[in-house]
Amino acid sequence: MIKITKKRKSGGRNKGGKGNAGMVTCSACSKSVPRDKAKKQTKTRSLVDPVIFRELRKEGAHLPRVETTEYFCINCAVHRGITGIRSKDDRKTKPRGRIF
Repeated sequence: MIKITKKRKSGGRNKGGKGNAGMVTCSACSKSVPRDKAKKQTKTRSLVDPVIFRELRKEGAHLPRVETTEYFCINCAVHRGITGIRSKDDRKTKPRGRIF
């Protein structure tokens, strides 16, 4: 029997011994991706126009902000610059922040 080489020990996932991880939909291409493999991006947005937001903040008003969470498949995450392609040695360390 021929043994096929494996690029990553984890298979590109963060599952551990959990068994089955849920699926999420990519925000860019609508592809179904395992939750532990997808790249998660959380953004905080204001519901008010930025110009009005600055004026109201200057006056001391409290303005609510909304957190939006998006999931991206690996292809879309690399294309948008959320993650980058890393060398074999760099793959062994966990990245912090945005990687290009």
